[in-house]
Amino acid sequence: MAVHNEEERIGNTLERVIDWVDEVVIVDGKSTDKTVNIAQSFGKKVRVYHEKNSPNFIENKQKAIERAKSTWTLELDADELVTDELKDEIRQAVTTHKAGFRIPRLNHFLGKPLKKGGQYPDLKFRLYRTGYARFPLQSVHDEAALITEHASEQTGELSCPLLHYPYASIAVYMRKTVQYAQFEADVLYEKGIRPSAGLWIPYYIGKPLYWFLLTYLRHRGYVDGFPGFAFSLFSSIRYWF
Repeated sequence: MAVHNEEERIGNTLERVIDWVDEVVIVDGKSTDKTVNIAQSFGKKVRVYHEKNSPNFIENKQKAIERAKSTWTLELDADELVTDELKDEIRQAVTTHKAGFRIPRLNHFLGKPLKKGGQYPDLKFRLYRTGYARFPLQSVHDEAALITEHASEQTGELSCPLLHYPYASIAVYMRKTVQYAQFEADVLYEKGIRPSAGLWIPYYIGKPLYWFLLTYLRHRGYVDGFPGFAFSLFSSIRYWF
């Protein structure tokens, strides 16, 4: 896990795994709340390392998986919960000869699961043999992938979802949206792309409209009620930021 100021959530996440994992490796990005204290209260299985809080927090995820010592690595965020059904499926999966598994995530928005709008199954490569995968470190949305020497090995998919609660409120969603937008803007700037009149139409009209129609109509986000509408709307205007 890579964390920063997660005192309200990290306890629930650790409670779901502490009894059946060999170790918990946490890289903390200089939290200023009780995150570290709560993590360490779970005992000797938990090892906490301290690093700077980089704009691309994926860097700390990479540092975490590099410090793992067990045969398999289960990568988690502090806003994710492992269900009993997923636990059983994971324990069965690690007895196979596969190199890793993608796990579906059931994302929640405004307290409700998003089953449409292109938000499910949201498969993520989160369970893999230790040392077999790493992050590209190019974006805040990167996920681990098998390294070259293991790229041809067989992987699988689990069926039980990981429960994901990333946004406690619209305010939290907007704060994270601005944070991600800042990072992506820096990436564009480093590539030589500058704000210009030619970008106004695609970023203020074209991209937001396309995304809203894609998620709300094409992928039937309307089935999820108001949370589905709100997600499509607010995720579409991230291009403005």
